[in-house]
Amino acid sequence: MMQTTGNITPESLMTLEAYSKWRKTNKASVLAERRLRSVHLGENMTLQFESEATIRYQIQEMLRIEKIFEEEGIAQEIEAYGPLVPSGTNWKATVLLEYPDVSERRRELARLIGVEDRLFVEVEGMPRVYAICDEDLDRENEEKTSAVHFARFELTAAMCAAVKAGAAVKLGCDHTNYPAHIQIADDTLASLAGDLR
Repeated sequence: MMQTTGNITPESLMTLEAYSKWRKTNKASVLAERRLRSVHLGENMTLQFESEATIRYQIQEMLRIEKIFEEEGIAQEIEAYGPLVPSGTNWKATVLLEYPDVSERRRELARLIGVEDRLFVEVEGMPRVYAICDEDLDRENEEKTSAVHFARFELTAAMCAAVKAGAAVKLGCDHTNYPAHIQIADDTLASLAGDLR
């Protein structure tokens, strides 16, 4: 089994050979976890809530595809993806804006500047928590927002306790051009509750 240690280090990753064997029997379960932790918000936005397991998988996949086995390359992948592992008081998500048609995508991304900063989670009975986005780099310019963002939702101790005790959680966006909200499904929320200490 892919071990989760709370800290992704080069030593805790599998070798390319070991991962190749592991992947044959475990890929379906990792993809099922990714699906479980994927929330569609409105027609064109998906939040992929990351976990240590999904990020380990992502790093191992990158190493496999790029055939990286040297220390420096491994360290770079950990540096790139490691910050996406939730740290016990937050949820972290890859935000994807999806428009199959190229001209529609161009037009919508221009209308959605700042959309990532209008994403929020709302634990039942508590104030909204807005996403802190793209801490690694700025992903938009004056003309358009990016189709991919990285979001962190930082929860208070009271919110964490409420989620672990079974409180409902809403995910939403209050951007003028993309108003949407959804109650996070119970099975997804149960998985997300596992990210919180």
